[in-house]
Amino acid sequence: MKFLFVHQNFPGQYLHVVRHLGAQGRHQVVFLTQRDDATSLPGVEKAVYKPGRKVDNHVHHYLRETEAGVLNAQQVARTALDLKQKGFVPDVMVGHNGWGEIWYLKDVFPDTPLIGYFEFFYRMQGADVGFDPKESLIFDTGPRLRTKNIGNLLGLDAVDLGQCPTQWQQSLYPARYRSLLRVVHEGVDTAVVTPNPKASVTLPNGSTLTVGDEVVTYVARNLEPYRGFPNFMRSLPAILAKRPKAQIIIVGGDETSYGPGLPAGKTFREQVLQELGDSLDRSRVHFMGKVPYSSFLQILQISSAHVYLTYPFVLSWSMLEAMSAGCLIIGSRTSPVEEVIRHQDNGLLVDFFNSAEIAETVIATLEQPEAFAQIRRNARQTVVERFDLKRVCLPAQLGLLEDVMGRRIG
Repeated sequence: MKFLFVHQNFPGQYLHVVRHLGAQGRHQVVFLTQRDDATSLPGVEKAVYKPGRKVDNHVHHYLRETEAGVLNAQQVARTALDLKQKGFVPDVMVGHNGWGEIWYLKDVFPDTPLIGYFEFFYRMQGADVGFDPKESLIFDTGPRLRTKNIGNLLGLDAVDLGQCPTQWQQSLYPARYRSLLRVVHEGVDTAVVTPNPKASVTLPNGSTLTVGDEVVTYVARNLEPYRGFPNFMRSLPAILAKRPKAQIIIVGGDETSYGPGLPAGKTFREQVLQELGDSLDRSRVHFMGKVPYSSFLQILQISSAHVYLTYPFVLSWSMLEAMSAGCLIIGSRTSPVEEVIRHQDNGLLVDFFNSAEIAETVIATLEQPEAFAQIRRNARQTVVERFDLKRVCLPAQLGLLEDVMGRRIG
């Protein structure tokens, strides 16, 4: 069979499914992406596209993301036309809707079913906007968000079937479209992401930490308010004062993935470190930056307490991976987290904004680690039962492909 996948950041959410299809050796798998530097996967052909030009800054600010999506969609369509002229007609097309890439694919292959990945529908209430009580909302916010959903609506009209990773993310979409959207997560390879009593991590200062040490971990793609980074940092002076042997490992970059950023040259890390000043024992706070996946896993495996905070927004893969590694999760009491974490059963929930409560909860887990051993086991069991790659999520993803094609992949 012939498969066409599209994601600007190869392989994105499609790593497991395209690796599986490519490894079978009997399918043609073509992947359209903007990344010409990404490592290829066996049996997967990459076709690189680049938007024809940059977004015009003179476009109305409501429409800049939409224009960026149109530029992506046009170039994807042109690349798809080239493939078609060379004789490639896919049996099914799959792509992330977030950057507009799939909008015009049906104009190239009108008879080929299209599955879109839908991650987030913007809302004035019940999600990220207005979550921070300090955030000032103005009338412009509503029209801006409504316009921001143009891409969602274009994609929903284009696809034959949609995929959302969680129930909460699906619930953000208008009720009239929800029957089109299946909840299928990408999954966690629980055979790889496991507890490991022999794990160790070498810090930038040359010292090594193991499972026997007191280690508080925090992971985000980038260190920013949407992932609760400032609130986590404000909890550290109390944790370090109460637990003199505790070490803090922080993974993440200094860019901004979500929400408004700071002026050029400024980072949230620098801002909060300046705020905390001498109250923070910097010798026990270790910023690792962005690390290789193998290092990331070992950081999780030596964690005594893993703090995961997020706005009501897209749930991070890292939280599920931390659970699979047997981490004790201290998570924010926000909708995406509460869909997975049950307080005092498979994790602990805290107020996103309450740094004192975060500190108290972490301290309690470090004082009596044996009291939370069952919660750790329950966390891993949750992921094994609901998010296991090979038993649950990969079969469900393949099921989406089979449903729209009306036949078995084999």
